[in-house]
Amino acid sequence: MKLLRVGTAGRERPALLDPEGTLRDLSGLVADIDGTLLADEDALGRIRGAAAAGDLPALDATGLRTGPPLARIGKIVCIGLNYHDHARETGAEPPAEPVVFFKAPDTVVGPDDTVLIPRGSVKTDWEVELAVVIGRTARYLESAEEGLAHVAGYAVAHDVSEREFQIERGGTWDKGKNCETFNPLGPWLVTADEVPDPQNLSLRLWVNGELKQDGTTAEQIFPVGEVVRYVSRFMTLYPGDVINTGTPAGVAMGHPEPKPYLKAGDVVELEVTGLGRQRQVLARA
Repeated sequence: MKLLRVGTAGRERPALLDPEGTLRDLSGLVADIDGTLLADEDALGRIRGAAAAGDLPALDATGLRTGPPLARIGKIVCIGLNYHDHARETGAEPPAEPVVFFKAPDTVVGPDDTVLIPRGSVKTDWEVELAVVIGRTARYLESAEEGLAHVAGYAVAHDVSEREFQIERGGTWDKGKNCETFNPLGPWLVTADEVPDPQNLSLRLWVNGELKQDGTTAEQIFPVGEVVRYVSRFMTLYPGDVINTGTPAGVAMGHPEPKPYLKAGDVVELEVTGLGRQRQVLARA
């Protein structure tokens, strides 16, 4: 299923995109799309049954904003330097273990919402990523297969980053990762049954119509199942938690000087195979 949330910010309603591309209203069946729903197999089964029976009312998508596909996110765990080609372009050695950092849930906005360049920023960068949404509580998992079994679905994430804040201002990466609007998510949460191999997905990103990133999850140093297993050894993952799994080559930081960091008025578009497309216009905070 392709689950999404539509409406004005803070007042989104749950919806489903059917195979014919028609938007269907889920608000008569479920209150929202969140961790509680993803952990409830009966509720998910009711959605599948209603969709198959044609019982879900259509929504007019004209002028309707698409919000983040997941409400009440518990935490966003991010994996850094998780693509061989991205490590090469930045001159970094591939890590022996996953590099873990966090983004606050309040960085999440809709897939087409405005992204704000922070005040004082000179190095705002783009990163298309595969986001993993957890559907079952995960503690001390033993295998990558177990890791995949705890995934409810997948989404497109834009891990916007301010490189000077991240790398040159001391401390951890978090200062360059948690600025307002720095995690557009969606448009859809695609359930795991529709993504048989998360290591066979293409990721692309354009800036002002110019292709900047063109990668594949086959380049991941630590595949999705292993990432979930690894993270579960250090923290408990709950339904509705999100893991951003890293970005392929092509970020601004990896370009020769002068590096083409983002500026107000730039348009960024990004997509992941089968998970939909985002479009953001950059503005000053």
